[in-house]
Amino acid sequence: MAEISSDVIRGYNDTIILYLLKDAPSYGYEIQKQIREISEEKYIIKETTLYSAFTRLEKAGFVQSFIDDSSGKKRTYYQITESGAMHYKAKCEEWDLTKDVIEHFIEREE
Repeated sequence: MAEISSDVIRGYNDTIILYLLKDAPSYGYEIQKQIREISEEKYIIKETTLYSAFTRLEKAGFVQSFIDDSSGKKRTYYQITESGAMHYKAKCEEWDLTKDVIEHFIEREE
């Protein structure tokens, strides 16, 4: 079975994270787990990669972080901002265009 190169997926980490934050705030471990489950274990994001993405997204104003300890455990949660939602939409449109272009250069064995 083919694996996804980290070089290929790197450009989509932010989009994946924003997708997972669209409906509700979440925290690092839960997002890491969701990526693994949704991708059916085809992509397992490294913790350092995930937290670098959080930092980048927060600096860009696409997510906000906040501390929540209501569960008894102190966790940093992230939530998407309005700017982040617009960025996510733009990245989805960019993906559609990218897919259309790359499909012209992919040969599949039949």
